[in-house]
Amino acid sequence: MPPAPLQVIDSALVASLIERARQSPRLRTNHNFHSSMDDNPHRFLNVMVRGTYIAPHRHRDPPKSESFLVLEGELAFFTFDDAGQITTTLILGRDALGVDIQPGVWHTLAVLTPHVVCFEVKPGPYSAANDKDFAPWAPREGEPNARAYLDSLASSVTPPP
Repeated sequence: MPPAPLQVIDSALVASLIERARQSPRLRTNHNFHSSMDDNPHRFLNVMVRGTYIAPHRHRDPPKSESFLVLEGELAFFTFDDAGQITTTLILGRDALGVDIQPGVWHTLAVLTPHVVCFEVKPGPYSAANDKDFAPWAPREGEPNARAYLDSLASSVTPPP
């Protein structure tokens, strides 16, 4: 089914997505504006609540850049070197509005406010089999030590003055 010719991003949509993310076992949800996983580019809202864990990853094969803007809330955005050392920390929603990430850059985030609403754009098509190259030095989602790793990332961020 083709998408509506106009999709409005309003407070009612955002409120419904925040509630859906709160109810999700993964503590996040997407709202796609693209009509299929084959579309290019993919455009979507990514709504996350504090405590969601996205394992550090990169988009290398196929190489894909990724851009996102924080529309509401704050998150700590991290990049890493190949050994897992943090190379960049930005507070999106406070220090910057968003980032554009080149292919092959290890990255993850930690939600700092009760929720965060991001608008993301990245190339399609999407295939779960090869979308992400997960970091070998970090726990995967669902592993017992994932929460402690996320907490250590979040605690490395200086709170606002």
